[in-house]
Amino acid sequence: MGRLQDKVAIITGAAGGMGKADALLFAQEGAKVVITDIQESKVLEVVAEIKEAGGDAIGLQHDVTSESDWIRVVEQAIEHFGKINILVNNAGISNATPYMDLTVEAFEKTMTINVTSIFLGQKYVIPHMIEAGGGSIVNISSIAGLTGGSGAGPYTASKGAVRMLTKATAVDYAKHYIRVNSVHPGYIETPMTVDMFKDERMMQWFLSQTPLPRLGKAEDIARGVLFLASDESSYITGVELPIDGGYFAK
Repeated sequence: MGRLQDKVAIITGAAGGMGKADALLFAQEGAKVVITDIQESKVLEVVAEIKEAGGDAIGLQHDVTSESDWIRVVEQAIEHFGKINILVNNAGISNATPYMDLTVEAFEKTMTINVTSIFLGQKYVIPHMIEAGGGSIVNISSIAGLTGGSGAGPYTASKGAVRMLTKATAVDYAKHYIRVNSVHPGYIETPMTVDMFKDERMMQWFLSQTPLPRLGKAEDIARGVLFLASDESSYITGVELPIDGGYFAK
């Protein structure tokens, strides 16, 4: 308890899945949490859950591809809590459209939600982290950001871009004691992946790819994000952390 005491964190895409797990764990560890998502009603449910447990949070509807929304979210975070110490860029979408069926519009949508949103978040949060004397940014990528994935061209491209944008930002802002790292989840049970795991044959295939004989849980990712967000990782920046059940150990 208390690993994020007195810190203020913005977490995007936190209405469910990994983002919600991050928000609940951060609040439990003492952070004041700004929870954002396009789904306002579900965000408010997460806020209510945190407050019921004695934590402190606000919830904001947020289109992460909108520059004006980012400006508003950051302004409200500062207005409400006075500072920003942590940013978790968790919001994203998947896209497994076969390459020849992919439209330019669908490709650009995936890149905008998965990559441009992170650029915008960093752009508007970093000045406040500099003012606070440092901070931690955790960008959620994927194992697809480390290796080519069959049938997932735009998703793989976007998650690879997240990895390299993370490294570039880490190098640029280390002098301000701002650490920037990426997390690369493997096969994780979330609302976004539930349909993918319904088919028993597909489930067995996913399990066959992972040495640990189970799917990951949102809480598995949250614990890694917590470590990178906390001062326990104060000398770690510009790295990618796979949380993948051993996928890359093979």
